[in-house]
Amino acid sequence: MKIVCDNKVRFLGDVFNGVAETVLVPGREITPEIVKDADALIVRTRTNCNEQLLSQSSVKFIGTATIGYDHIDTNYCKQNNIFWTNAPGCNSGSVCQYIMSVLVCLSEKYGIDLKSKTLGVIGAGHVGAKVVKAAKLLGMNVLVNDPPLEFSGYSDFDFCSLNYLLQNADIVDIHVPYSTSGKFATHHLCNHDFLNSMSDGSILINSSRGPVADNSALLSALNSGKLLTAVLDVWENEPNINLELLKRVFIGTPHIAGYSVDGKANATMQIVRSLSKFFNLGLNNWVPDTSEYQGMSLDYAHIADYKAVIDSYNVLQDSSNLKSQPEKFEYLRENYPVRRESL
Repeated sequence: MKIVCDNKVRFLGDVFNGVAETVLVPGREITPEIVKDADALIVRTRTNCNEQLLSQSSVKFIGTATIGYDHIDTNYCKQNNIFWTNAPGCNSGSVCQYIMSVLVCLSEKYGIDLKSKTLGVIGAGHVGAKVVKAAKLLGMNVLVNDPPLEFSGYSDFDFCSLNYLLQNADIVDIHVPYSTSGKFATHHLCNHDFLNSMSDGSILINSSRGPVADNSALLSALNSGKLLTAVLDVWENEPNINLELLKRVFIGTPHIAGYSVDGKANATMQIVRSLSKFFNLGLNNWVPDTSEYQGMSLDYAHIADYKAVIDSYNVLQDSSNLKSQPEKFEYLRENYPVRRESL
């Protein structure tokens, strides 16, 4: 069998030796010609798995080593009997670590006493739930909004309405999946009305997906003084991002919130195991080896120690890298340094 893989999916190495031919290709260069005789694809967000790519192929399995899957045309896959899977929760600890570093940096930059502030978390899935827990350990009051979870009967949180959250949160942190249709569509969830409903002088953080926030509306809110500042890890039209918006945000990073070594290892492990089960390859319990990677991790016991948070990961360095060379957005992602996490 033949497996076409994005060459930036870490830890694949020789895992399929002896059971499959593996072809490694940059994600944006995976073409119909390359996949036409492939049985499986292992991708990231940079490969659009749609009819254009798949219609003349023999692909039966698509695994994306990411939480999000908006780059997969799931309806097309269903209609054509192509099994697909993502890696839910794989990098939730990494994104939580990112948010904790952001909060500490905001505190130091703007003299904010986090214990006197309210964090509004929109989306309480794998990532959001960890952020809620960690923010409470920082001493923050936390509001949670997640209509899909609330309507499903999930009872771990005291949910509030979106309007209540926006009007009462000092910092609004978004962790929702990206969708363009349905009752809970999130395309431009953060629009002019959303931003105008936020309290004056509040702060927005988005590390979910770029189009969840209307970047033009956000720039207007920043320029008008409605918001104190914003933090963006994700952008509309990546990698061709709005450079004026990049200049206006306090922290701007190149879609790397979930880029810890541990998050990548978890993602690859989930996809390899799923592929193994689908094709009966005998790798159902495969575990990647991360022992060679060094770095200081962060656990919940030390969340309240600002120095420990920054020592484990200082988000300002990633922001400085992007702001000084925004034309290298993709390069900074593809050549991201080692970061460990354990949340």
